[in-house]
Amino acid sequence: MTYHPKHIRSLPPLTLRGRQMKLYHVTNEPGTELPAEITDAAHAAAAEMVVAPDDGTPPVGWLVLHQGRDAMYLCVYSWVWDNVVLTRTASAGEPHLGGTAGDLSRYVVNTEPYTGCVWELPVLGHERTSFVRHILQPPAPDIAAYLADALADGPTDQPLADTVR
Repeated sequence: MTYHPKHIRSLPPLTLRGRQMKLYHVTNEPGTELPAEITDAAHAAAAEMVVAPDDGTPPVGWLVLHQGRDAMYLCVYSWVWDNVVLTRTASAGEPHLGGTAGDLSRYVVNTEPYTGCVWELPVLGHERTSFVRHILQPPAPDIAAYLADALADGPTDQPLADTVR
């Protein structure tokens, strides 16, 4: 397999089970709009995967919905225990992970503890910095600023220092 950059796009946050989640799409080409039936199925699966808010950690996190060649991949990241990321992943249309080839509407939660792939991990790097900047460093967490601080749209190989909007 050869690495080729994909495109990251941030979208407005959504709320799942009381947790405010930033939303990112990773697509094969810039400007790709994922069909509503795919995003709706992913959001429904994410609502089942996201952890309920815990012991006072601000109830925030992010989702990455990744367009593969023939499958969709979903990563749900929740901040817990003050400064820890809990990750749950799923896929649709991926036979290797228990899905049915071509069925992009049924997400299967992975039993392996995957964190993300090379195209999804740039978002994780940005989100760590954003969480420290807006939640951990100020005298009081600024959830609105955290939610507004999304990774800039662009290729997955852009330097992280250039990604803050």
